[in-house]
Amino acid sequence: MTHPNRLSAPLIAALILPLPALADLPPGLASARLLPGWTGDDGGRIAALELVLEPGWKTYWRSPGDTGLPPHFAWEGSANLDHARLHWPAPQAIRSGAVLEMGYHDRLVLPFTALPADPDQPIDLALQVSLGLCESICVPAHLDLVAPPPAPQPDPAILEALALEPQRLEDGPACTIAPIADGMQVTMTLPVPQVTLAAIELDDRPEIWVSGAEIHPGPDGPVARVDMVGPEGGPFDLDPQALRLTVIAEDGATEQSGCAD
Repeated sequence: MTHPNRLSAPLIAALILPLPALADLPPGLASARLLPGWTGDDGGRIAALELVLEPGWKTYWRSPGDTGLPPHFAWEGSANLDHARLHWPAPQAIRSGAVLEMGYHDRLVLPFTALPADPDQPIDLALQVSLGLCESICVPAHLDLVAPPPAPQPDPAILEALALEPQRLEDGPACTIAPIADGMQVTMTLPVPQVTLAAIELDDRPEIWVSGAEIHPGPDGPVARVDMVGPEGGPFDLDPQALRLTVIAEDGATEQSGCAD
């Protein structure tokens, strides 16, 4: 007879194995799950969302440009979670008709750091994701995922994805900010001469629509230009230090925050 304080081998295996990928999947996804990750020395938990896409399908980066569907994240049902910080890998160039946009195909591992409300207690993670999945057309999708308990060691897949974050440059780019009829136009000088894609974002202003960036020649090298339109359809106050520029080039990706003085 099994000792009452001793777990059987099959039960131990069931407890330590990761939960299976989500069974009821929207079109375009082969699998979706939360990788359990591990707990850092500060009590924060490093985990990741893993999406495996069907051939020919894509999903969008955090800034989808003119036509994409932006992803949204909620953490209802999590326990001891103060907040979570996403670590986006550099996006890939995704063609949508005649337009190049930023997104992912094949497989996305999106790491995040979950910070605890109480550093002495574990974090239980539940994530709800709304996102766009696109082949010839885009369809909205919703995922409701729960993470298995954290593993004792770092996950190589998550570490690899963390290494794909754009390199953060210390100085902000030169910027020009001007009103237009229905909002504001922002132009930022790019840090390298050969650029595949660029994006300009306005942090903490989700109500502002931002166009896909157009790249043009400028007096000091190429520039990226976007239009920003708010709910009122006119010029608005814009904090230059809330701007963020991401650039995808052949030799890697970079990110800059704010504008040069």
